[in-house]
Amino acid sequence: MGIQLPGYPNVTQEKKFSVIVFVAVWCVIVCSQAWAETIKGSVRYTGAPVEKKKLPVTIDQYACGKEKDAEDLLVSSTNGIRNAVVSLRNLPPGAKGEWNLPEVKMDQRQCAFVPRVVVVPVGGTVEFLNSDRLLHNVRSAGKENPPFNRAQPHARTISVTFKKPEFLRVDCDLHSWMRGWVVVAEHPFYTVTNEQGEFTLENVPPGKYTLQVWQESLGTVTQEVTVGDKGAASVTVRMPKK
Repeated sequence: MGIQLPGYPNVTQEKKFSVIVFVAVWCVIVCSQAWAETIKGSVRYTGAPVEKKKLPVTIDQYACGKEKDAEDLLVSSTNGIRNAVVSLRNLPPGAKGEWNLPEVKMDQRQCAFVPRVVVVPVGGTVEFLNSDRLLHNVRSAGKENPPFNRAQPHARTISVTFKKPEFLRVDCDLHSWMRGWVVVAEHPFYTVTNEQGEFTLENVPPGKYTLQVWQESLGTVTQEVTVGDKGAASVTVRMPKK
């Protein structure tokens, strides 16, 4: 039998203890989410003006055209860098727990990988698509993940699972100008900049962090950022030409 407590005529000591534990756990979960903030920022190019380059198309011109825009460094009119990968190097507690991303797909469309850069969690799968009415292939020679090289006719989906963190280049050998990147992330705090070079990292607890920014032509830079408890942290990361 439980012991009846003063002021709790219908609650035993065991039940009261269970209620206290439940409330404590609930408070940890809810309060940690309530205290989490957002890092908003942009990645800016600080080098010499970027010349727009055209890549010659030497095969399948009926579908691909005669030339393609180079996409290895895309800079907006305000020097924002597109397709840069922004992540946290030092992680808040619990950052390596389960996390969800939308279904990750990379299409071969008009003889280009779309999007050019995707982020997938460790253990996650990328679905490679082919919307072009011609034959492509998908090849990657990762160091941490097994290499693959698959022919891909029109409308065929190829699913590849990545089990270790890595930045992997993806190529189509049939169309030498085609290139994409798969970023296998070990925690949820990864994102890719938009057309204006802007990014958002959500649900970051207050604290001091190191941002890491990678871009395929410019390499990697880092910058410190402090997240408070009174609104979003704002940061501008500048990347010079290598």
